[in-house]
Amino acid sequence: MKRSRLGSLDVTSIGLGSAPLGGLFTPVSDADAEATIERAWSAGVRFFDTAPLYGFGLGERRLGAFLRQQKRESYAISTKVGRLLRVPEGGAAEDEHYKSGQRERPVFDFSHDGVMRSVEESLLRLGLDRVDVLLVHDPDDHYDEAVAGAFRALQRLRSDGTVKAIGAGMNQSEMLVRFAQAVPVDCFLLAGRYTLLDQGALDALFPVCREKNICILLGGIYNSGILANPQTGAKFNYQDADASLVARALELDELCRKHGTELKAAALQFCMAHPAVTVAVMGARNAAEVADNIAMSEAPVPAAFWQELRARKLVDARAPLPGGA
Repeated sequence: MKRSRLGSLDVTSIGLGSAPLGGLFTPVSDADAEATIERAWSAGVRFFDTAPLYGFGLGERRLGAFLRQQKRESYAISTKVGRLLRVPEGGAAEDEHYKSGQRERPVFDFSHDGVMRSVEESLLRLGLDRVDVLLVHDPDDHYDEAVAGAFRALQRLRSDGTVKAIGAGMNQSEMLVRFAQAVPVDCFLLAGRYTLLDQGALDALFPVCREKNICILLGGIYNSGILANPQTGAKFNYQDADASLVARALELDELCRKHGTELKAAALQFCMAHPAVTVAVMGARNAAEVADNIAMSEAPVPAAFWQELRARKLVDARAPLPGGA
């Protein structure tokens, strides 16, 4: 598998994201979770991304159960800070997104001390002595606290060698631009904002990242499912997609069929063609989905497809395409 540099880290160009392993939208059994991670490992994946939010700790526990059986220097793992997991008074209500069966629920805390507690608790759930990458997770309404507290803690952990790289993980690009200008970060995890349906990251984020040598870990490549299976009722960025988005996804799918390729292959390879993108972080809930993700990264996509995609103005003219189309 192709490898890339993330600061001082050597990482695979495809990583496994663990939100689905935490029961995103539907439950995942322990056996399926283990088989998913095992299939990714056997395919050569050596970068793994998780967070306390994913299944309210379940994603970290499941990933750690597998990774602590491997040689620690053979892989890289990222987790996130900004949410502490606590059991609510009176019990936890059913969650809209995660079907994990966990009693704890996330509480935002972007303070310096909250971040240090978060790291300690993540290491306990993972059963590991360290992580390689730490990301401030979804500080959309907490910019000032993130800069003054969370990033101060992360810079301290990087300077003392506890972690190799720091950054932020968000579902928007605008605030990541502000962080790039305010904090010496190594990477960003951008979810759902550079895809065949949304190229907003081209406006400011990718240029500043290229200028400052900030790596992009790209998640949400299928925009929560609509680019994997475009149909009425499909999800777009965790919500039901509106009719106009479904129509655009179906148009892309029709173009793929015309050229004898698959929409998922086009969606993944489009994202990986941008030089700012270091790792495509692909979620999966079973071994078959992992195998499919790997296959889509290697599937033939004809040059004529990319040429027609460009000619029909279905993507931003500034977006680089595979093969220079």
